[in-house]
Amino acid sequence: MGLIDSHAHLTRGPLASDVAGALDRAVAAGVEHIICIGVDLADARCVIALAQSDRRVSAGVGIHPHEAGRVNETEWGEWPELIRLPVVVAVGEMGLDYHYDFADRGAQRQVFERQLAMASAVDKPIVIHCRDAHSDTLAVLKSAGYAGKRVVFHCYTGTAAEAAEIADLGWRTSFTGIVTFKNSAEIATMATGYPVDHLMIETDSPYLSPEPVRHVRPNEPAHLAHTARFLAARRRVDFEAFAQQTAANTRAFYGLPG
Repeated sequence: MGLIDSHAHLTRGPLASDVAGALDRAVAAGVEHIICIGVDLADARCVIALAQSDRRVSAGVGIHPHEAGRVNETEWGEWPELIRLPVVVAVGEMGLDYHYDFADRGAQRQVFERQLAMASAVDKPIVIHCRDAHSDTLAVLKSAGYAGKRVVFHCYTGTAAEAAEIADLGWRTSFTGIVTFKNSAEIATMATGYPVDHLMIETDSPYLSPEPVRHVRPNEPAHLAHTARFLAARRRVDFEAFAQQTAANTRAFYGLPG
């Protein structure tokens, strides 16, 4: 069993022109499956098409908070059918981003709440984007009745105290190549001590290339192996065992076959 990249963007941005190449390089590096994330309706259609044509890919689709200001009312009618498709294993990424504020915070919250209401009709996990908005994100999720459900805060960069709050609600955090950065000791420590049966790793491609390829742009799923080796060494476990465990965790969380 190989590694699974639990969160990557292949269909929008610099990897979109070489998706086949990125997938082949991932397999060569020991990454056997990728959860590809769509961030708006057009991107969701692309992600779904990719997942339908290539078994190495599953889809997660939703509206990123950066896109919240661009959503029109007509689009909402298309989402329920899309999220029910078999290749769609998660709804999201969705959430709140108060760091960049690319969309009005009120619009972000409204779009977040509507996606949660829509996602509640399907038994699929949700993927959360949260940047400088911890309290509000938790409040929205709890109000929508998501305590104890399958929720993952992807690309986790919060504090240990915030991670503990997330865990207390039955949710997970997943970790990127940020754990390999010299200035990210707290995140690396959290990932090192994270429960072995819940740990998931991701690239968040095309962003956040890990050491020792931090200078390489764009990041891509093949680079997940560097993050995995770093954490396996930190946790003092065999790399193959680490790969199998994190892959099994990801399969269980997303309901993937195998």
